[in-house]
Amino acid sequence: MRFPVVIAAASAAALLLAGCSSDSGSSDSPSSTSKAKTTTAAMPPLDMSQFDALPPVPTPASATVDCSYPSAAGAAKTVNPPNSTGVSTEGTVNVALTTTAGPIGMELNRAAAPCTVNSIVSLTEQKFFDDTPCHRLSTMPSLQILQCGDPSGKGTGGPGYQFANEYPTTTYAGNDPALSLPVVYPRGTLAMAHSSVPDSNGSQFFLVYEDSMLPPDYTVFGTIDDAGLATIEKIAADGDDGGMGATGGGAPNTPITIETAVVA
Repeated sequence: MRFPVVIAAASAAALLLAGCSSDSGSSDSPSSTSKAKTTTAAMPPLDMSQFDALPPVPTPASATVDCSYPSAAGAAKTVNPPNSTGVSTEGTVNVALTTTAGPIGMELNRAAAPCTVNSIVSLTEQKFFDDTPCHRLSTMPSLQILQCGDPSGKGTGGPGYQFANEYPTTTYAGNDPALSLPVVYPRGTLAMAHSSVPDSNGSQFFLVYEDSMLPPDYTVFGTIDDAGLATIEKIAADGDDGGMGATGGGAPNTPITIETAVVA
C-alpha cells in the first residue's frame, strides 16, 4: 500500500507538529475537486520569531557520497533509479520549471542534500516531471506551500524508489526531541515531501512561498528564484479548496501544471 505524501500543518497553540498521517487520505487532482475558495485572509499572521531557524548546512565530509535508492510501491511513471555511487556533494544545479502559471527557477544544493539533488536531476532528465500537476496548495499561516512532483496528481505517486532524509534531519541525533518541534522553513525553500513511513522520500517536493513551520524532518535541497515565488504567489492568491482539512490546504483553485522541467 502506498501512503499519501502529506506535509502536516503546525498548531500554533500546541507548538508541535505531527509528521505525515497515513490516514489522511490522498489529495485529489485539481480537476476532480470542488472550487470552494480557502484563503488565510481572516487568520492573523504568526510570530515566527518564537521558533528556531533551520540549523546551518554542515560542510560535507567528502567530495562524493554513495546513496541508496531501494524500490518502493506507487510508481506513477516508469523511470530508472539514479546512479548511486560517487555522487557529488559540491556545487549547485539549476532546474527550470515551465508551468501553466509562469516560470519557476530552482537552485539545488548538493552540499545540503546530495542524494536528493542526484534523484531530482535524474528524474528531470528522464522527463518525469513533465506534464505533472502541482496537486496541493496550503495557504494556512503556519504552512504556505505548493506541493508538486506526483504525475498522478493524487498525492500517492512516486518514482518507484525511495531514499533517506538528509539535511536538516541528519544534523540531529535520532532520539533528539527537537526532531518533533517546529522550526522555520523560510520563504524560498525547496524541500521533499514524504509519507508517515520513515525515509520515504520519492519524487514529491514542496515550494515554500512564505515562512512556514515544520519539524526538521523534511529534507531541504535548494531554493526558489524570485520569478518562481511570484508565480506561486499568483496561484496562492486564488486559494485552495480546503480538501485536505486539518492537514492543511487542498487542490489549488487555479490549477497549475509543470509543462517541462529542464536542467539548466
